This record gives sequence, C-alpha cells and structure tokens, in this order.
Amino acid sequence: MESVGDSHDVGMHRLGPHVVGRRVVVRRVLRGETGPSGGPAMTDVLGVCTAWADGVCVVEPATGPAVVIQIADIVSGKPVPPRPSVRHRVSAREAESHATALWAHVERAALGEWELRCDPAPVGRLLKRANSCLAIGDPGTPYAEAESAVRAFYAARSRDPLVQVETGSEADEHFTRQGWQVVAGGDSHFQLASLAQLSRALRGVPDFSTLLAGDALPPMSAGLAHDGPRLDLSLRIGDQVVASAKVALSGEWLGIHAFGVEPAFRRRGLARRMLAELVEWGGEKGASTVWLHVETDNQPALALYGSLGFATHHTLRYLSPD
Repeated sequence: MESVGDSHDVGMHRLGPHVVGRRVVVRRVLRGETGPSGGPAMTDVLGVCTAWADGVCVVEPATGPAVVIQIADIVSGKPVPPRPSVRHRVSAREAESHATALWAHVERAALGEWELRCDPAPVGRLLKRANSCLAIGDPGTPYAEAESAVRAFYAARSRDPLVQVETGSEADEHFTRQGWQVVAGGDSHFQLASLAQLSRALRGVPDFSTLLAGDALPPMSAGLAHDGPRLDLSLRIGDQVVASAKVALSGEWLGIHAFGVEPAFRRRGLARRMLAELVEWGGEKGASTVWLHVETDNQPALALYGSLGFATHHTLRYLSPD
C-alpha cells in the first residue's frame, strides 16, 4: 500500500499545517503489524491536532497521552466538527427545566417527566409557555392516558389544553395522529451560548448614550428591577419604553426572555448593548451558559444571535386540539 508522504500532506487526506488547533480524525498504518485481512494493520486517532511539522503530526485525544504520527504513515484523515460542549450534550428536557426560574409563580404539576403548567393570575394575554404542558421526555404512562390527563388538568382550570413538544419527537407524532394542530407562530429554537464567548463578542459595544448621541432625543434612562435571581431591564426615552428584556438565573444557566426593541429604534446597536448588560449581570452572578427561545421565522434575531455564537440545541412547537 502506498503511504502518503510529506509532499502530499495537503489535499489527498485533507490534513496539513492548516488543521493545527482543530479536531481531526487520522487513519494511520501500524508498521510491522498485520491486519485481519493479512494486509498492513491500521488504526484511527480522534483528537485535536497540536502540531504538524518535521515529518510528524501530533494529535491529542480527549483522554490519554498525545499521539505522535509519522506523516508518511497517514492513510486518510480529515477535520471533524468540534466535540459538542457539555451544555449542548444535555437533554432537551433538562435544558427546558431552566425556564422555571423565569415563571416562578406558575402552578406546575408533574406527569412523569412532562410538566403541566398554568398561570393562576395572568396579566394581559396568556403566555403559551406558562399555560401549556411541556410534553418532553417520558410521561410515565401510555400516551393516550397522558393526553387524557393533559385535557383534564386544563379543563379543571377552565383553560384550553395546549402542549409544547420537541419537533419530530414521539409526543409530537402522537398528538398529531390524534388530530392536534400546530399553533401558528409558536415554533421556536432553544439556543445556547457560552457566557464567556458572549462577553468577548460584546466587548467594546458602545454604551446607550453613545448609540443615540446623534439623535435629537431626550436622555435615555436604563431601569433595572431586581427580584432575587431575576432581573428586568427597560430602556426609556422620556416616558416611552424603547427596549426591554427579562433574565433569570437557574444554577449556572442564564435565561433571556421577552427581549425586544421598538421598531423605530432598531439597527442602532441597542440590542447588543442590552445583551452586554445582561451578560455582565449574569457573569457577576456566576452564570456560564446563556439560553433563549427565538421564533424560527425571526430572521433578524437569528442572525444577531448567530453572529454572537448562539447555536440551536433543539426546536419546539405548540399543538392544540382545536
């Protein structure tokens, strides 16, 4: 078998000096050993390439010592996506559990791993997330019985039944087969980001007064309302609220909700400045992960969050029997 030498170190196996610092998989020949088919033995190494020089490639696996590979022994290889962070390896159900801190007053009842939620004293319109069953995970009972329990729970509270499911899940398929319909405008991505990464991305964002310095407007004031692990941020110009957001801390997870800027004040950097304020507050409280829900068709918000390092963990939608 012809091995790949230094003169072909870029292109044939997609490896070379350009992959230093990246996660790679490398297949190499084990010289002097015979494989199951009688030919040369080979083995794969998965890890981060830390060096490519002087005829050797060094790969550090997730565990164990670094592996020094002669470039002439490389048969194939390529860069691979980074290993998912710990925060991205949690289940959808565990990730969604951090939303509890945003609505501490909501009545909650367990149905196996599902959670029945009802706001006993809503102000204004009913929020779907606070008045629906989080149908993610194992309900601990057959789906037909779980569906009956959902209907009974909301009937007892004079509310229409509503479930929030992970798109494409077994629960989604069950309710859809039973005739439940997708609630328009309720599809959303659950997105995550590292607080440290966000802090770096938002470093140097101008303060509020600088952002609106060129406008003939009254001074802007920022209002902060603290309530234990929760914080409300509102920006006012005179008596007008031009932007607002709510955050809540759950362990090391900082959740952002109701984040918005009035149309007339968009594209001025207010959203980034607000995020910088919220992230700074969360960091002071010990947060390491930031999460939020964003509607799947909200392209401007998705573009903003994507540019800052947010990535989708899972996608949700609401289903109603009517």
